[in-house]
Amino acid sequence: MIQIKNKEELKGMMKAGELAAQALALAGKHAVPGISTWELDKIVDDFVRSKGGHSPCKGYGGFPGHNCFSINEELIHGIPSKRKILKEGDILSCDIVAELNDYMGDNTGTFAVGEVSDEAKRLMQYTKEALFKGIEQARAGNRVGDISHAIETHVKSGGYAVAEKFIGHGIGHEMHEDPEVPNEGKAGHGPRLMPGMTIAIEPMVNSHNRKVNILNDKWTVVTTDGSLSCHFEHTVAITNGEPVIMTLENH
Repeated sequence: MIQIKNKEELKGMMKAGELAAQALALAGKHAVPGISTWELDKIVDDFVRSKGGHSPCKGYGGFPGHNCFSINEELIHGIPSKRKILKEGDILSCDIVAELNDYMGDNTGTFAVGEVSDEAKRLMQYTKEALFKGIEQARAGNRVGDISHAIETHVKSGGYAVAEKFIGHGIGHEMHEDPEVPNEGKAGHGPRLMPGMTIAIEPMVNSHNRKVNILNDKWTVVTTDGSLSCHFEHTVAITNGEPVIMTLENH
């Protein structure tokens, strides 16, 4: 876990986060009917490289893409493919990580492809709201469980389920660091949040139940019943005051 010690380290994390946010926005802009997730991956990777960064997901644990693109019932870790063509009514989760000057920025957004169902819109709304409920609790003196409980409470209030097994994490010089940041838990429990900590908060939400499977490609995680899933994420810094969202397009 990185512990930001000075303004230079904060600036480094902010710059990496800004690049990741710009790349995510670019992915969302191009998430239109007819494009493949392979094309999206190339667009994002070319952009990140043009800004002096790179995509650390490529080769991570053997992952074959630069970014993760997950469609409809795919929760996370969808592998970019020329055979996966977006169509009207899909929802697409884009998990984008950018490394810049040895700092990491990690963010995810779920985008509507054309006009989507009211069910999909509502799921996306609740998941995004859950992210910000969690961020509200990312304050010095609180505990990780306060973030987890806030996310879980909001997800369940919408009649949805927190996906099993997968969680948020610390982030800094490495993509995945301590502490773990679950999307469900008890308030007042878990590691204490301290100024300088940087964490990735990322609700992963299923429409109907928490159960998921991993496909034969050993990466793509899907709902067991084929229902929709959704994913939103920001990289956040714990400060002596308000939490700072580092994955914004313009700081």
